[in-house]
Amino acid sequence: MKATARAHPIQGLVKYHGMRDDELRLPYHDSISVCTAPSSTTTTVEFDDALAGDEYVVDGETVDGRGRERIEAVVAHVRERAGIDMPVRFVSENDFPTNVGFGSSSSGFAAAARALCAAAGLDLSLPEISTIARRGSASAARAVTGGFSDLHAGLNDADCRSERIDTGLEDDLRIVSALVPAYKETEEAHREAEASHMFEARLAHVHEQLAEMRDALRKGDFERTFELAEHDSLSLAATTMTGPSGWVYWQPATLEILETVRELRESGVPTYFSTDTGASVYVNTTVEHAERVESAVADCGVETRTWEVGGPARVLDESEALF
Repeated sequence: MKATARAHPIQGLVKYHGMRDDELRLPYHDSISVCTAPSSTTTTVEFDDALAGDEYVVDGETVDGRGRERIEAVVAHVRERAGIDMPVRFVSENDFPTNVGFGSSSSGFAAAARALCAAAGLDLSLPEISTIARRGSASAARAVTGGFSDLHAGLNDADCRSERIDTGLEDDLRIVSALVPAYKETEEAHREAEASHMFEARLAHVHEQLAEMRDALRKGDFERTFELAEHDSLSLAATTMTGPSGWVYWQPATLEILETVRELRESGVPTYFSTDTGASVYVNTTVEHAERVESAVADCGVETRTWEVGGPARVLDESEALF
């Protein structure tokens, strides 16, 4: 009972913030994102009675503490659905920087859920698998369905699941990632979200923003889509900065990149910034302008990569297993 899966991380476009239910990871409102490729997480799992106990290894390190608890929540749900009670060996590897604002938990739990379901013999649709991945990370639900995806809020698995959004933007979008290596704690920021005096203000406007984003995507409107994403990043930052811990994730390099993006846009280049909870920056542009944008962002003294839209989490051939 062994399987390997791969998933791409997400860039949040309209991001969720705060949890209605920490155990089931049910967010207060819908969220929309786009997967970034070829960055990916690959995970191999095997249910095996010969094992003395569960083994969890990510990027060569044994996982313990809260990280282990989050993986166990996904594994336990798969075991329950499949009616099995065997130990599992779990090995996962990322090919991009983690814990710096590039969505590694999304691809990590999406690949985990896809591999676990395959190994356990569960025949589920991607939206159904998204509800399993969500138990590790709500953003992972959208990494399961891939492309531009929408995680619907709800109080149960029938409602709180991800679905893909059809849009004409997938082929032309290029995402220049700007690495600003500052460690961040997304889970802690979610935990104290409600304590920010900006939280209610965010809830008041986010539903209109979600409707606008869906409309812009379905119409293939690049400018409106990524202008909305840019404004949502500012709204999220305002909420995290005004919580009890006063999280300020942005670094001087972050601000320099944001200013560079605005200067490019003023010169006629279609480009917009986006950030999640972290100092690193996504710079969204088109195929035609990607090389110029990456050069300008790299001049800020940061490591850059150019990504495109990634597909859904998928099961790989046995030859690609990690063990």
